[in-house]
Amino acid sequence: MANNYDYDVIVIGSGPGGYVAAIRAAQLGKKTAIVERENMGGVCLNWGCIPKKALLKNANVLLTLLDAEEYGFTFENLQVDFSSAVKRSLDVVQRQTKGVDFLMRKNKIDVIKGHGAFTDPHTLKVTPAEIDPNATERTVTAQYFIVSTGARARDLPGVTVDGDRIMQYRHAMRLQEKPASIAVIGAGPIGMELGYFYNAYGVEVTIIEMLDHVLPLEETDVAAEVAKAFKSKGIRLMPGARTEKVEVKDDGVELTIKDLKKESTQTISVEKVLVSIGITPNTEKVGLDAAGVTLDKRGYIEIDQYMQTNAPHIYAIGDCTGKMALAHVASAQALVAAEAIAGVETMPIPDDKYIFMPRATFCKPEVASLGMTEAQAKEAGYEVKVGKFPFMPNGKAVANNARIGFVKIISDAKYGEILGAHIVGDEATELLPELSLAQMMEITPAEIARNVHAHPTLSEVIMEAAHAIEGHAIHM
Repeated sequence: MANNYDYDVIVIGSGPGGYVAAIRAAQLGKKTAIVERENMGGVCLNWGCIPKKALLKNANVLLTLLDAEEYGFTFENLQVDFSSAVKRSLDVVQRQTKGVDFLMRKNKIDVIKGHGAFTDPHTLKVTPAEIDPNATERTVTAQYFIVSTGARARDLPGVTVDGDRIMQYRHAMRLQEKPASIAVIGAGPIGMELGYFYNAYGVEVTIIEMLDHVLPLEETDVAAEVAKAFKSKGIRLMPGARTEKVEVKDDGVELTIKDLKKESTQTISVEKVLVSIGITPNTEKVGLDAAGVTLDKRGYIEIDQYMQTNAPHIYAIGDCTGKMALAHVASAQALVAAEAIAGVETMPIPDDKYIFMPRATFCKPEVASLGMTEAQAKEAGYEVKVGKFPFMPNGKAVANNARIGFVKIISDAKYGEILGAHIVGDEATELLPELSLAQMMEITPAEIARNVHAHPTLSEVIMEAAHAIEGHAIHM
């Protein structure tokens, strides 16, 4: 180690970016420590991706049971325990956090519990945090740092989150009793997934979205397919609507909602409200000013394609960079940062590559996408070709009772480059990697169409969409 620093690399934050960065740095021979003020694994493992998927699995099993007669099963007195779903999600979290702890020990990474903040460019003061209040304050130094402090749920202006009537995702994930009704403000992936979960357990769900359609970052026809499925489940959707007022009453919450097209307002009453309108970076209490690190006007850390900040020895990854708030993006950035620090060959991520990172929403039907929408590709000046194929004719989809949805591929008419891929339907998130790899390796739809896909599989829908883009879908 240069200049007698305590560590070669200190990683601040142990989410899916932080712990991956620490492991890769250790693999590359760097003496590494990781600082964490809460539980190992960060928001994704403890409060987000992992426990939410466990809850959604419960919802899917329950909905299958409720539809059991279609499969030839009949039974009486089905007992549904909401709290057991939450307990199972917590059990899953415990197993996963133990796995991360094991990886830290295996790779000889020192885990420092507490809140880390820079006091100068190479020094971090770690103060006791709730995870280990009996710890003592300490100071550690490093030659390099990787900031992976993540982000937190953004508040709705003028609305006080009390964790009871007015919730954010952390509260909504740990309820022990289901509410009679809930309003979800924000129809992004988190709002849609939790709305789907609560609806499966019989909660009356209303989802409010200020933009024109639910899942506003997805293709309009993809969003329409999800909206149709949600409405068929009895979920009330209110796109193009703004929440003007939220007032807590003795028996629930009263919301005043404005229809932005009709310029009219209405009032609805629910037992609980979930605010799910985006994130705010955790950058204001990390001492980044003392380290000389530049933030943008939104409070995110500015980085280059190697994750390097304006302070050459400090790197930043994950949600705190504002590039793309997804766990797998943080993990990809982590590898680049650790490898750049170690001076080995890496694959940088320039700004124009983030749009091709996979995006996923795990409600039913699932949504998975990458790249541009059809409208975005045209706006960017491309002459496009579009191939679209539904799940309906697919033998595996019919056998699985998963006929909803389609695959849509958008390509550059001149060179065949995949510009966008959008899937809505069963196992969409598992199907997308074929198209993600194809896009990265510059494989064209014509080549995908000629790649032999096993039959019967859902992946054949991708093959058919690729055929469609070439003008000769087989089974339609």
